[in-house]
Amino acid sequence: MNPPLRLLSAGAAQGVVSALAPTFENEMRCELRASFMPVGALREKFLAGEACDVVVSTETMLERFGLDSRVDRATISRLGTVHTSIAVRAGEPLPGIDSRDRLSAALSAAPRIYFPDPERATAGIHFVKVLRELGLYEKLAPRLAAHANGAAAMAALATADETGCLGCTQATEIRFTDGVMLVGPLPAPYDLGTTYAAAASASTRDPALARRLVALLAGSDAASLRSAAGFQP
Repeated sequence: MNPPLRLLSAGAAQGVVSALAPTFENEMRCELRASFMPVGALREKFLAGEACDVVVSTETMLERFGLDSRVDRATISRLGTVHTSIAVRAGEPLPGIDSRDRLSAALSAAPRIYFPDPERATAGIHFVKVLRELGLYEKLAPRLAAHANGAAAMAALATADETGCLGCTQATEIRFTDGVMLVGPLPAPYDLGTTYAAAASASTRDPALARRLVALLAGSDAASLRSAAGFQP
């Protein structure tokens, strides 16, 4: 049995990692210890020296880590692009959000809106920016429910007491959470597509195992799984 492999991952990839973990563990006889968090928190932990073998984050961040020799730049492999999207509780009507006016109306009608950390999560930061651009932030601030990450925000939406609540986070986190439904991406010009990738950490204890996990996550055999999870090529 190989020593555990440690993964630091952006929350957007949790669904794909969770689906592929049993395959990796059975094939490599190695426990996968994965930690999921907002990109900002991941960056803080990684730069502070958090022990890990593989990192999944935005492609831009991994390229910077590669230039600093913090990850093996040759192993950086794209998973795909994920769009910041709107969610509703499962079984509730899907609001129209395909224009500025319809998005504004849907957000204004929601009694509560669930979203991830507005300071460290990619979707949370962007959502607050969109609210300000729509001129809705001050009006909706009392109804905003921020959570540590997108998974926690969607779990809270799934168990919300009120009807008509909305959520905003990465499409992959919406699809990964039972009890919520994907409405769709934010409309132009408010849409945000974030490209994620995986890479072996330069400090990995087992480069071969780290490269194998990266190849499994980003490889062609998992393309349909990534697509079903919400990643786009």
